[in-house]
Amino acid sequence: MNKESVKIFDTTLRDGEQVPGCKLNTAQKVVIAEKLENLGVDVIEAGFPVSSPGDFNSVLEITKIIKDTTVCALSRAVENDIKVAGEALKYAKFPRIHTGIGTSDSHIKHKFNSTREKIIETGYNAVKYAKTFVEDVEFYAEDAGRTDNAFLAKVCEKMIEAGATVLNIPDTTGYCLPEDYGNKIKYLFENVKNIDKATVSCHCHNDLGLATANSIAAIANGARQIECTINGIGERAGNTSLEEVVMIMKQHNSLNLDTNIDTKLLYETSLLVSESMGMMVQPNKAIVGANAFSHSSGIHQDGVIKNRLTYEIIDPFDVGVNKSSIILTARSGRSALAYRAKLVGFELSKDELDLVYPEFLKFADNNKSVLDKDIPEIINNIL
Repeated sequence: MNKESVKIFDTTLRDGEQVPGCKLNTAQKVVIAEKLENLGVDVIEAGFPVSSPGDFNSVLEITKIIKDTTVCALSRAVENDIKVAGEALKYAKFPRIHTGIGTSDSHIKHKFNSTREKIIETGYNAVKYAKTFVEDVEFYAEDAGRTDNAFLAKVCEKMIEAGATVLNIPDTTGYCLPEDYGNKIKYLFENVKNIDKATVSCHCHNDLGLATANSIAAIANGARQIECTINGIGERAGNTSLEEVVMIMKQHNSLNLDTNIDTKLLYETSLLVSESMGMMVQPNKAIVGANAFSHSSGIHQDGVIKNRLTYEIIDPFDVGVNKSSIILTARSGRSALAYRAKLVGFELSKDELDLVYPEFLKFADNNKSVLDKDIPEIINNIL
């Protein structure tokens, strides 16, 4: 059965760059944008042009070098924002303006001091105006996660009437549980009469560690675009991690969904973003963390040495990692020591291994890990 495609909307250069201390210059953004296009993302959200002259210039320069990918610029539902976004996208082959407004009662009351009716009117006019610059207009209903479903359905219906081609349903505060967020997407498909005329998109934040789970719940209920970032970077606790949702779809055939991402480029793209932003990837980060394919427990090491599939559901080569790592520590067993010793030129018999292993454990107890350069010394002390 042919898998249905889910579009990957990468916002590393917009939402990701909002992380304190992760500012990129235009040259760095252009390099990352080229890497994202090679990776196979469908949409690059290149920036928020009205926010600063530097951001405007970055979006403009990115549009000049991107050939096949949609380039998107963010705006508020403000006429000047939209106008500036349109100007920044003038060289784009596939331009998109991403405009919107808060729709939760909290935002309507405390942020805008407005009413539901006025919010719909403002959003409608913003989409209409954006359509005078580009054909492809995405509308975001900010804080949709905490927006009443019936009102959200009205908003979506009106924005499609105005010409929106994509509806972004953000869990802006990372509040939703996966079941609730999935049901919200399902509700929209069942209650927005013109929903078939737009792509439904999810944009989830990770405040409760649920961004990836919520995004998967969204696509399981009909959403066909995921907004995400490399390494899951973004405001506060971050955004949905691109590499995680892509590999979940790749590993779980039951979803019957796939993307255009070349997964073998995931690790090098992760490194580029990490180094450019000066933001280290946590070692235990799924898919691209330093420990994602490392094994230090003796039980796990023995299983992986016998057959990788015993403890690895992903082939490291599929994400651009050269190999699994057997890390020698005081928790490692004899098979791991024999395996690593063989790699550095020592073929130990069972009797030799029995003699060397206690010495190895003494060394390992006094060190965080045992390196290749340590192995000859340990062996030669005994044999």
